[in-house]
Amino acid sequence: MNVSTLRRFLPVAILLLGLVCFLLSGLQRHISFETISRHHAELTAWVAANRAPAAILFVIGYAVAVSFSLPAGALLTALSGFLFGVWLGPLLSVTAGTIGAATVFLAARSAFYDLFHARAGPALSRLEEGFRRDSFSYLIFLRLVPIFPFWLVNIVPALLGMRLDRFVLGTMIGITPGAAIFASLGASFGMVIDRGEIPDLGVIFQPRILLPLLGLAVLSLVPVIYTRLKGRKAR
Repeated sequence: MNVSTLRRFLPVAILLLGLVCFLLSGLQRHISFETISRHHAELTAWVAANRAPAAILFVIGYAVAVSFSLPAGALLTALSGFLFGVWLGPLLSVTAGTIGAATVFLAARSAFYDLFHARAGPALSRLEEGFRRDSFSYLIFLRLVPIFPFWLVNIVPALLGMRLDRFVLGTMIGITPGAAIFASLGASFGMVIDRGEIPDLGVIFQPRILLPLLGLAVLSLVPVIYTRLKGRKAR
């Protein structure tokens, strides 16, 4: 394997190594609402006394978690609302989530884009052309409705040739509504913990919350539907 190939695969290798180390270390057991409940007083006190450093550390930690594809996005987003409030919390989460997603996107494009195209053949060209034409709408839809894992939605656009700037903007727009909802739920954790209860994000699946997100997802596909209908009328 030559130096150029090693350089292409190095970012992916680092991200995979981070995920493996995390799983082997058993740290996933400590990323939980129970941990937040046990240490909520210390957390809130430290953040209140160190607002700016805490915000920076949170963004770095969240971005690393997304880069390593750790299963902690929902909890961290809720934690942002608990620690930083319903305005700053979502802003920090969206910033960190976008940075982490872009990291995975760039690593996947560097390592697998050429290999994927070499193996896929001519059929991929037609799929890629269709995806590129409406990639922005598709990405927003997939971010709003988490049908597929977050890490997978970071990788597929990279393999299908989506531009980085469109990926970043689409990710920011797509994850903002969910971040606002989770952070709002997180902001109420203090009252839940004071009652001796463990926070629960199951409320996100209630119709009053889920239906507006689905509505936004459908709206994101309106440009695609309009383009398709317009194309048919022109024939």
